[in-house]
Amino acid sequence: MNRTLVIDVVGLTPSMLGTDAPHITRLAERGGWRALDAVTPAVTTTAQTTMLTGRPVREHGIVGNGWYFRELSEVMFWRQSQGLVDAEPVWETARRRDPGTTCAQMFWWYNMYSSAEISATPRPMYPADGRKIPDVYTEPPELRTRLTDELGRFPLFNFWGPTADITSSRWIADATMSVLDSAEPSLTLVYLPHLDYNLQRLGPEHPDIAADIRAVDAIAGDLIARADRDGIRVLVLSEYGITPVSRPIHINRALREHGFLRVREEMGRDQLDAGASRAFAVADHQVAHVYVRDARDTPAVAELLRGLDGVEDVLDEEGKRERALDHPRAGELVAVSDADAWFTYYHFLDADRAPDFARTVDI
Repeated sequence: MNRTLVIDVVGLTPSMLGTDAPHITRLAERGGWRALDAVTPAVTTTAQTTMLTGRPVREHGIVGNGWYFRELSEVMFWRQSQGLVDAEPVWETARRRDPGTTCAQMFWWYNMYSSAEISATPRPMYPADGRKIPDVYTEPPELRTRLTDELGRFPLFNFWGPTADITSSRWIADATMSVLDSAEPSLTLVYLPHLDYNLQRLGPEHPDIAADIRAVDAIAGDLIARADRDGIRVLVLSEYGITPVSRPIHINRALREHGFLRVREEMGRDQLDAGASRAFAVADHQVAHVYVRDARDTPAVAELLRGLDGVEDVLDEEGKRERALDHPRAGELVAVSDADAWFTYYHFLDADRAPDFARTVDI
């Protein structure tokens, strides 16, 4: 059986190949490379799910990194259950052709309770005293203990947020090599998040990005060398590229100012009251799902959004069908920004009334 290693180097683009990425560049030179058309929205969970199922958003249902769960009247991001994916993953398709196919899913998303034989994903512990303790969830469960004994506790606070750095990608790569040795899966999926950090924190044109490319290329090089040793085929891919932006679009402020969005006061601060709002937006980088409670409000909301500076397009039912976004989880409208603009979630009109979490999130 041919074994395959898929390395997801998030944020990698063809322009990065060359001197700063010698290992990935050599892989491209000995095989080949091609540009991918991004899905809409071009965000982690949507892109990964499309890659792993080969299905459009309208079929697999992952409309963004998060969405409005209408039955709960709550917005939730970064859920982890494979049960949210409505399409068959590639390893299940492969098993129908070859029942001996096995899969290791190392930190790709929708990793919990999947049908992959091996998986590992961030899963902090939350004791009753409010602490957030770094940890991972694994299948089989004993893999968590083995990886922790071999590599130390997963560096969750280096995985995302203000202290994110190469440490987490190094841990993930080392864990993957341990699984390659112990389980010899047919298909191994590994996620290296490092480039994503400073591309968003500093911007893609910042001079420090070259060092980040070299750092993640070195880790990818170790994985490629390990695969070459055992004759494992290697594929390096990326979910999206990141481009400079300069204009924020305060979409929820506009909806609030026009009477569509409602807030709830908590300790003198404004919290979004999604269930009580006539319309509000779930902002996700350069796409915003806009949920409209009463269909009679949809034309007026669409007109308002089309008039906002920085909005390139507002997708109605026909527009969503054209972008393969016509899934029940999507907003009644989907706003798409200009190339140099992005959507904020800000529903508060006065910075002094921002929720307490607004000053605790680095990215």
